[in-house]
Amino acid sequence: MTTPLFNLSGKVALITGGSKGLGKAMARGFAEAGADIVICSRHAEELDQALPEILQGTSVRGRSFVTDMTNRAEVESLAKSAIEAMGRVDILVNNAGSNIPQQIDEVDDDKWDRIIELNLTSCMSLSRAVIPQMKQRKWGRIIHISSVMGLTSKSGRSSYSATKAALIGLARAMALDLGPFGITCNCIAPGPFLTDLPASVLSPAELETFAHRTALGRWADPRELAGPALLLASDAGSYITGTTLLVDGGTLCKTF
Repeated sequence: MTTPLFNLSGKVALITGGSKGLGKAMARGFAEAGADIVICSRHAEELDQALPEILQGTSVRGRSFVTDMTNRAEVESLAKSAIEAMGRVDILVNNAGSNIPQQIDEVDDDKWDRIIELNLTSCMSLSRAVIPQMKQRKWGRIIHISSVMGLTSKSGRSSYSATKAALIGLARAMALDLGPFGITCNCIAPGPFLTDLPASVLSPAELETFAHRTALGRWADPRELAGPALLLASDAGSYITGTTLLVDGGTLCKTF
């Protein structure tokens, strides 16, 4: 049974990129804590499979919407549809993102623009769309999913690191704008979580190197992000705002 500090009963959580990986794990954690769930993805079949798994064994409601987060009109439509379907959005997790590795002198403009739009601009656009109804209730939680790569980097990760660092600055500024209305805004910076994204861009040798870089000597399971997200989404984190919670298994503890 969820303790009162972490109880999300009566709240509605919108998680972008919620059909798999970290988004799905956070959505499941929120559902177990009593929140109604809205997830989005570009792929209807992934949403159709993920939503029942997220809701399984709970009594909460859930909806899903096909959304291309690089399309600002679709982002606006997502916010409107979620609020119409569920009556409100109390918790927003801006999780959708991607990574296209490119050396800085080989950056393709279209790929750069797509990563900026997806990883950064969509977070602003969706936040902007749901904040007015949060202000009306004097309560809200906004969480941007940054990355350890926003605090450090790796060769070929110019666009990814730039966007993830920008989310940290965005959260600080938003916290100041929204604090008077009882709305908090924070970042989570995950380290090596074994999702589809790193598996698609890292070689087996790189995967092993990343594991050894952590203090715990392993990659994290996506489920291990649910607790940190629940902290920032609930009353347990009511006095945490404008900060970045590093969830990296001790990766940044190591200098050499």
